[in-house]
Amino acid sequence: MITQTKGQIYLASQRGCSQLPWFRSFHTFNFGLYKEQNREPFGNLQVCNDDTLAGGKSFKMQLEVNTEVILIPVVGAIEYKNSWGETGILEAGQMQVFSAAAGMEYEISNPYETELVNFIQLFLTNNDNSFIPKIQEINIDLGNRNQLFPLFSQAKNGVSIHQETYGYIGKYTGRSEDLYQLKNSENGIFVFIIEGAFEVQNRLMEARDGLSLRNLDELQFEALSNDAIILILEISGM
Repeated sequence: MITQTKGQIYLASQRGCSQLPWFRSFHTFNFGLYKEQNREPFGNLQVCNDDTLAGGKSFKMQLEVNTEVILIPVVGAIEYKNSWGETGILEAGQMQVFSAAAGMEYEISNPYETELVNFIQLFLTNNDNSFIPKIQEINIDLGNRNQLFPLFSQAKNGVSIHQETYGYIGKYTGRSEDLYQLKNSENGIFVFIIEGAFEVQNRLMEARDGLSLRNLDELQFEALSNDAIILILEISGM
């Protein structure tokens, strides 16, 4: 039996929300006008937003500090443009890390005329003196079920970032179990369920729920539905 480690769960139904007629953003942590005492950032993980953008619409973001902006399309594709004038299309099944220096900005657009797009935005702040702005993209291979796929790390496992933070994603069949071993027991763990349901450290989690945990050496989880997708971040700066 799994011992329940102390942590904080962020239910999808209790997230903050910013909404316009053409844009909706759910915030796991404090963001914009959404401010709650129990929704402070988790270490270097400052933002976990679940965004939906209407057809033909766009928005801009400007970074106040050095930030690794991680974009993960879930439904459809997004078009991006950044301070360097670089443009492109990022589709579901891909991920981009935009290592943006303070003051840089980027624009996200929906390239479809009528279809909605949905994507996840993560912000990892970074005050490392060696921080170098850059942009990187990878294809996410979820064809191999029941195992974690590396997204990013400082050690170039997946996309290379500037800090000791690790990102993994995996698609699991129902009743499949797995174990994530932390690289550093002083780091924290943040889990976000993209699709389906999981039991994580003896906690039931459903789509778009989040969970932060500290003081553990390994993370145990079990998929409770088919094609369930889990995002796991091992976070430094705790």
